[in-house]
Amino acid sequence: MTSTYALGRFVLAPLARAVYRPHVEGRENVPRQRSVVFASDHLSFIDSFAIPITAPRAVNFLAKASYFEGTGLRGGLSRWFFRAIGASPVQRGAGRAGVDALEVPRRLLEAGHAVALYPEGTRSRDGRLYKGRTGVAFLALQTGAPVVPVGLIGTDRAMPVGAKFPSLRERVTVRFGKPLDLSHPGPASSGRPRRAATDDIMSAIHALSGQALANAYNEVPAAAPLDRLRQALPHERR
Repeated sequence: MTSTYALGRFVLAPLARAVYRPHVEGRENVPRQRSVVFASDHLSFIDSFAIPITAPRAVNFLAKASYFEGTGLRGGLSRWFFRAIGASPVQRGAGRAGVDALEVPRRLLEAGHAVALYPEGTRSRDGRLYKGRTGVAFLALQTGAPVVPVGLIGTDRAMPVGAKFPSLRERVTVRFGKPLDLSHPGPASSGRPRRAATDDIMSAIHALSGQALANAYNEVPAAAPLDRLRQALPHERR
């Protein structure tokens, strides 16, 4: 734990809880010692703050590399803030970038840490729960880490898309489910076990969040013709 993260966890997190008063359920379901994956629905920018400030242990999550690459005072403050809340920079994208992004949480899990990830891949703009991508299940099967499903409720009202600051009028609910043992589907190297484990994770998240199901992947429409073709063809969404 770096001094920056220690400051964020022991100073900023209690302050945020006092100001925003989140309602928390199921903290007793979170393993305190071993590695664990928090798999959550994703509705708002503040989801990555809601989980770390309510979990009973330190949590790491991934953030866009651009948040760490700014210059000057503003860039320095951005880097400090995201480090303080347990963020690690990753380059987002498909193909090689998507595979490389899994290396950061894999190393954290193998070192015994907790990592928060969003199986949907990106925020739901309409509040529905989209199909999960298999990267989270791949990490769980590869490392043996249990998955704690998380249901976030109200974060989209507390900080809608386009808002600069969270609302103090809206209370957020964070529900931690019981750990999922995903060792039964099969090895991480096989696509079918990854898909089965992913479906189990999404079913558990749905039970906690109560969202309507989209029954589709949450994908930003591709601009280039080749990218549109790739989205249309069957492929594994990591």
